[in-house]
Amino acid sequence: MRILIALAAALMVTGTTAAQAAAPAALAAPNISVANVQAHLNQFQSIANANGGNRAHGRPGYLASVNWVKSKLDAAGFTTRVQSFTYGGATGYNLIADYPGGDANNVVMLGGHLDSVTAGPGINDNGTGSASILEVALQMKATNFQPTKHVRFGWWGAEELGLRGSTAYVNSLSTTEKSRIKAYLNFDMTGSPNPGYFVYNGADGQPTGSVALQQRLQAGFTSIGVQTELTNVGGRSDHAAFARAGIATGGTFTGAEVTKTSAQAAKWGGTAGQAFDRCYHRSCDTTSNINVTALDRNADVIAYALWNTAA
Repeated sequence: MRILIALAAALMVTGTTAAQAAAPAALAAPNISVANVQAHLNQFQSIANANGGNRAHGRPGYLASVNWVKSKLDAAGFTTRVQSFTYGGATGYNLIADYPGGDANNVVMLGGHLDSVTAGPGINDNGTGSASILEVALQMKATNFQPTKHVRFGWWGAEELGLRGSTAYVNSLSTTEKSRIKAYLNFDMTGSPNPGYFVYNGADGQPTGSVALQQRLQAGFTSIGVQTELTNVGGRSDHAAFARAGIATGGTFTGAEVTKTSAQAAKWGGTAGQAFDRCYHRSCDTTSNINVTALDRNADVIAYALWNTAA
């Protein structure tokens, strides 16, 4: 997740119990194995270790990450393509993966950025979101999920440099292609070591349909007994390009450099007065910088949201 100057304002939160209670009945989704998600994170760490300690735009570790994720999806029967773009004198890459079947005029899309900053391997930011949506994608195949809507995934490049990859992707779409995407769900930092459980605020100037996505994500957390707060993420992550195109957006977030309050620690555990992620954009953002419980819960909620949005 890239740095935003007006960060404090972007992370103002509100309680959401009433909205959660109003959520519709849920379609059963698979329990996502956190061990599998962790195995993907270990692979990202190994790639960074072998490529100068990071997976940043324009660096070999990033392209190696793209190629590895693509190989997993190709083996599972997804139709994949790598979209290239240029930023800062370097070639960047987005990976797009389409699940077979579903109504091509009614697309549900999930995404997260795959790049790290140059300072470190970016395992929480955003290996966690990238690994989680990868495992959810693989479980679509493993469970023979046959959604009514068409499902597409995106792993974005150069988010850390200003949302460059996701913006390049959305800008490449025709008006008709944009109109086919009915929902975009973004997952950026889902395993912070001192975690919060935040859901994007769909009423915060977001396109029509965003509140419904917000409520579906809230319902996913309610189903596993986790309280949430709304966060106004603004233009801080890759959902922003889709929102500008009028596409309904939603997402989850476990917190970055902002300090956890006493009330939040009482609600969620962890340590008040410390950042949600003390290693945000630092070299210590490794596989040791993950809260496995938060990672597990968010992966399950991602599956819940997909199964109940695309069915």
